[in-house]
Amino acid sequence: MSSKKPNELNWERLESRHRSAEGNDLILFRTRFDRMRHPMSGEVFERLVLESVDWVNIVAIDSAGDVVMVRQFRFGTGYATLETPGGMVDPGEDSLTAAKRELLEETGCGGGEWRYLGAVEPNPAIHDHLCHHWLATDVERVAEPCPGRSELLAVERMSEAQVAQAVRRGVIRHTLALSALSRVFELWPLPYVEADVEVRRRQRSETI
Repeated sequence: MSSKKPNELNWERLESRHRSAEGNDLILFRTRFDRMRHPMSGEVFERLVLESVDWVNIVAIDSAGDVVMVRQFRFGTGYATLETPGGMVDPGEDSLTAAKRELLEETGCGGGEWRYLGAVEPNPAIHDHLCHHWLATDVERVAEPCPGRSELLAVERMSEAQVAQAVRRGVIRHTLALSALSRVFELWPLPYVEADVEVRRRQRSETI
């Protein structure tokens, strides 16, 4: 057990600078470099922070009890992933407004009852924002999906059992989707033992 109190782990920020000021930045993030002083040694290190607006993920269940999921190509992994609808909170929006907008844009679904499931920190090592999880029940198809011009999605409806099976087979691997789904469904037995590497590789190739 560590004898240090939480506030004794805090680093002092000496300086911050944004890469955008140098004319080069990322699309979804604003890059920031902080000069931070180690609380024990006093040594100064430069650390990267990716600033972003908050995100939302939605577990949407229609009146038939099916879960509304989306599949889209992800550039990081290089294949189409199966995940919950979601996106970014636009300026002037709260997370519920953003969640309803994203669900409508990506799936054409709306209405229903909405319940907040809490928030997670996507990667506190380098990210400064939250991802809010929402549960929407009894949603209905009210319009055609209208994703952004840089998006291409396929909408899929799955039973709870199919969602759990997809999680256990490694088809659903998106961390934020798993976090949201696990707050609604019992997805895996505990302790959960993942399939061996070769099985996971084969399962992943089946989703491409």
